[in-house]
Formats: sequence, C-alpha cells, structure tokens
Amino acid sequence: MSVFELYPSPSSVSSVVSALRSAGCVFAEDEADLLIAAARDHRELAAMVERRVLGLPLEHVLGWAEFRGVRVAVDPGVFVPRRRSEFLVGRAVVLAPPRPVVVDLCCGSGALGAAVLRAVGAGELHAADIEPAAVRCARRNVEPVGGRVHQGDLYDPLPPALAGRVDVLIANAPYVPTGEIGLLPPEARDFEPLVALDGGADGLDIQRRVTAGAGRWLAPGGSLLIETSERQAPETVAAFTRHGLEAQVAVCEDLDATVVIGTRARHGAGVEGARAD
Repeated sequence: MSVFELYPSPSSVSSVVSALRSAGCVFAEDEADLLIAAARDHRELAAMVERRVLGLPLEHVLGWAEFRGVRVAVDPGVFVPRRRSEFLVGRAVVLAPPRPVVVDLCCGSGALGAAVLRAVGAGELHAADIEPAAVRCARRNVEPVGGRVHQGDLYDPLPPALAGRVDVLIANAPYVPTGEIGLLPPEARDFEPLVALDGGADGLDIQRRVTAGAGRWLAPGGSLLIETSERQAPETVAAFTRHGLEAQVAVCEDLDATVVIGTRARHGAGVEGARAD
C-alpha cells in the first residue's frame, strides 16, 4: 500500500511534521516520510510518532539504521551506529587482505563488522559485546553475512583459536569522558546504554584495554583500528606505541571522523614484546 493510499489527506502528513517539529526534530519532514512509510496504519503511525516525540532515537522507533547504504537492525537499548563510523569501516576494508579474519569489539548492533565483511566479499567475522541486548541485535545483522557474535567483556568471549590470526581488529569503543555524558543529546544519554558511551575519566579507559590486549590476537601485519576524537587522538596514538604498534591517524573532515590505526610488525617481537600499561 502506498503512502498516498494510507494517508490520502495532506493534513495527515502535515500533522506528523508539526508534531515532530514541535518536539525539536531538526529534519522533521524527512523523519515524517520515514515514519509514514514504515507504519502499517494510522494507529501504528501515532504510536511511532509518540515514541519519537518522547525522545527515542529515530532508529529505535523505526527498528533500523542506514549504514553504508544498508539497513541494519537497531533494537531499543542498543547503540545506534553513527555515520562517522563509516570512515573506520572504509579504512578497515582498504587494509584487509583477501579472505581476512575480522574481529569487531564493542560491536553494538554489529553494523561495522558486517559492513567490513560485506565489502571484502569473503572472510571470517567475529563480533563481541558485553550487553545482552546488543548481542541479540548484532546476531540479526552479523549472522546473515556468515559471522558469529559472542557475549562478554572485550576479548574474553573470543574463541582461543583466533589468537595470532586476526587481520583486522576494529573497535568503536566508548570514548566520551564520564564528565561529558551529560552534554550528549538526550536521545543518546537517555536511550542508549551507558556502557556504550562512557569511556571513563578521560574517555580512553576502554581504548587502553583494547590496545593492551591486541598483541595476543593480531596476526603479523594485522591492524587495530579505533575510532576516537581529534582531541583524544594523541593519547590513543601513545597507547598504541607503548604496545608496539606502528600508529597513524586518519581523519575525514566531511564525517567529522578520527580513526587511529595501529599495525603489528610482520617480524620480531612486535606487540607481544611491548610493555603493559
């Protein structure tokens, strides 16, 4: 059924736009189009608009987010993949060898890992998250591309057989400093899990743990990619260097994205010979 059959009166569309605009939705017209297209009837539309007006992220209301041109499932209580993270995925794809072993830590919905595997065409993908809701959601996005999702803290749930075999290790770990959580938009701080946002006092606690453990898992020549902020990038680079990774910073101004990339040496002690924090 088309939008015009379901909503023959222009006032139906305009009322949705008005409600969204009154709630502070900057792109009210675009959101109205998406909600109207997703609703099966007037009652469902009214419920969806009400949830959006109450502040729920649009992606939670719709049940999906667009990421690198693909709709990925995003359940309530799950971190919504940001468009800036498409830059990390793009860099990971460039670095991936044929049929790579890919690990996506702090995977949330699993959008990033699934996008990497989809782009390279074939490989082995493992994703992990500590949040049960995220794991359930990620399985809906990762398993259709042939990947596996594990529940646990960072590296803990990964199969031991992956040690020393990972070609591309990606981590969109939380990097918002604890004191700045209150400055986030309400739809993030109120409806996304705190564990997916709070990176500790300086925002880098989880990044440091990811970096410290990378040596066991990366293959020689393998790369670790972590999304961070421009302000935090020097500290992230320092952590990479302490653990024997050759680090570089990649920036995309259009997406306001900063990614630190660390590569394990192909020969010698590499990261396993570096000191711990």
